[in-house]
Amino acid sequence: MINKAGGRLGDTVANLHVHTVLSACAAVEMIPPLIVREALAQGIDLIAITDHNASANVAAVQEAAVGSGLVVLPGMELQTYEEVHLLCLFDSLAQLEAWQEVVDAHLPQQENTPEILGEQFVVDQTGDLIRRESRLLQTSTGIRLKDAATEVVRRGGLAIPAHVDRPLFSLLANLGFVPSDLPVDALEISPHTTPSAACSRFPQLAGYPLIQSGDAHHLGDLGTATVFTMAAPTISEIRLALRGQEGRSFRIERR
Repeated sequence: MINKAGGRLGDTVANLHVHTVLSACAAVEMIPPLIVREALAQGIDLIAITDHNASANVAAVQEAAVGSGLVVLPGMELQTYEEVHLLCLFDSLAQLEAWQEVVDAHLPQQENTPEILGEQFVVDQTGDLIRRESRLLQTSTGIRLKDAATEVVRRGGLAIPAHVDRPLFSLLANLGFVPSDLPVDALEISPHTTPSAACSRFPQLAGYPLIQSGDAHHLGDLGTATVFTMAAPTISEIRLALRGQEGRSFRIERR
């Protein structure tokens, strides 16, 4: 159970890769109140909202979670110049909004094609439609991977390459290795493998902290989680847990 006040260490069950209906590939059920309800039903304490190159639904999920006990971190799944998906996680909306401005400046000026890719909905905390996002979000930005990770960390966030074992939009599929100078604290493996299996298949993962999230595009995906033993649901505490410092730690757990 999460210790929101900080101080005493406790277990925080976290899914740090959750999409909403702003992601064209997400199911229509991925609206704020249903995400909150299902996360709590799955025993999740902490989620990060990580839509593709976008953040417009983060505040709505945070509002839907008020009073529920669920903590919602602001985040994004950035698609870099190299077509690598990178989780960008922050403590505050202000940090994420500032990062969104950088991403918008490097996002191609292309229109979404809903009939091919799916709709991109911006919604309120109840899930009601505010607007359709017409700009294509599911595409590569002009930001290179190392530059993106460096800038996210400089801004106080966590940069975690997503689903590195997958054959598409992943670090290993697109680069073939983990750059030694890449400033990341962890790598994410997909829900369909285990750390031992991933390391056996990809020996270059050995030595890196591996987390697992649901990459939730449907409500049923929320159950894959990483459990952090830490004092509060913050970026700095997660980083300490990933490094195994000051009594913090983490483990992968399927709910």
